[in-house]
Amino acid sequence: MNDRIMIAGTNSGCGKTTVTTALLSILKEMDIPGGVSAFKCGPDYIDPMFHRKVLGLPSHNLDPFFSTPEQMRDQLGLPSGISVIEGVMGYYDGIGTEGRCSSWTVASATRTPVILVINGRGMYTSAAAVLEGFMNHRPDSMIKGVIFNNVNEMVYKGLAEIARAAGAEPLGFLPHDPDITIGSRHLGLITAGEIPDLDQRIIHLRETASHTLDVEGILNIAGTATGCVRQDLPFPRDLREKKGAFSKPVIAVARDEAFSFIYSETIEAFEDHGGEIVYFSPVHDKGIPEAASAVYLPGGYPELYLKELSGNQSMLSSVREKVASGMPMIAECGGFLYLHESVDGVPLAGIIPGDAERTDRLQNFGYVTLTAGEDSLLLKRGQSLPAHEFHYYKSTCSGGSFTARKASNNKTYSCVHATDTVYAGFPHLYLASAPEAVERFISRAREYDSSKRGNENE
Repeated sequence: MNDRIMIAGTNSGCGKTTVTTALLSILKEMDIPGGVSAFKCGPDYIDPMFHRKVLGLPSHNLDPFFSTPEQMRDQLGLPSGISVIEGVMGYYDGIGTEGRCSSWTVASATRTPVILVINGRGMYTSAAAVLEGFMNHRPDSMIKGVIFNNVNEMVYKGLAEIARAAGAEPLGFLPHDPDITIGSRHLGLITAGEIPDLDQRIIHLRETASHTLDVEGILNIAGTATGCVRQDLPFPRDLREKKGAFSKPVIAVARDEAFSFIYSETIEAFEDHGGEIVYFSPVHDKGIPEAASAVYLPGGYPELYLKELSGNQSMLSSVREKVASGMPMIAECGGFLYLHESVDGVPLAGIIPGDAERTDRLQNFGYVTLTAGEDSLLLKRGQSLPAHEFHYYKSTCSGGSFTARKASNNKTYSCVHATDTVYAGFPHLYLASAPEAVERFISRAREYDSSKRGNENE
């Protein structure tokens, strides 16, 4: 069984995250044979946090800029009763006016039927024009049904007739209810861990949606999905077979309220190439774990915890000591900020010789391809890998080891500090798409581990 459905939207803010969370919560309670899995289109970190909160298991990203169609189909081929994929932005929105790498790209490549979410507030007959426009924009739209958000039962009855006339199956509605609304901030949604009553909200959402969504109709459409049978892991077999012959270096991954933007696939890539993962908190712990042979500082919201991060002097000293000793380190966006001398005037690690301050607009937003100007921790000179930027901060020392080329307009700029042991820069990496970079990182961690054990034996 490999049923699946995509919940897509007409635009950002139409309610697709709420609908997806409601559906996942309902499906989990149904005890479906094979279980439930969740996916998110695009590079988003925050929506999968809600999926994990509901399901209690990892949610994965499906991103056609980072992954080939074959890799995305392979991910969806995991043994599962049903997979629910949440779209990103508007259904056809992507790179440039042609909408490359959109939710539609994912649905088309994976042959996943789509349910479109329309915010019906303040709309009635015009919903037909919206729905017909989305269904006819591409000959192969994959749209099979529609859910209306922010409407009452009386209005929905009319909208359901309008949807049928347009050729889409009406699959229910969600009412306007502030108690199931999730707030937003400058990078998107508030994270799941920042909503103290999230469990109660989800229960209320599930109880409401169980009466207003046509779950049987949704399951029937999900059952029409074809293909996507998993054949093997998307990493080279020879690397997986060799990993048992090497030592198992420990990768210390920062994960707490300040650092939470972590792709599950990146962690799995570390593990598939022989790494062992331990988590630590730059906010609460006294230092990097003693067993560590490498460090991964992902993105997040460190700017919200500057006082705590700056006050944890033992952790800052530990980070400086490990970098000075040659321990391999990847630091992305928020992790990169943490390494600066200061952020918004608050002193931090001081490894990057510069300061960072928040601006009032996005800096270098979007997909990029990074090309190495010299041999370093992750890449050899001239090699490239895909990445994504989304931040309001500007650094006085952004680095110049890599050249970034924007996917939207081909403009280039210099970025990233890279040495034999450090990658530090604003771009977020989806390392599952760069197995050679992962292998270089793990190999360097093994070398550090061997050196460390050799020094301990002297």
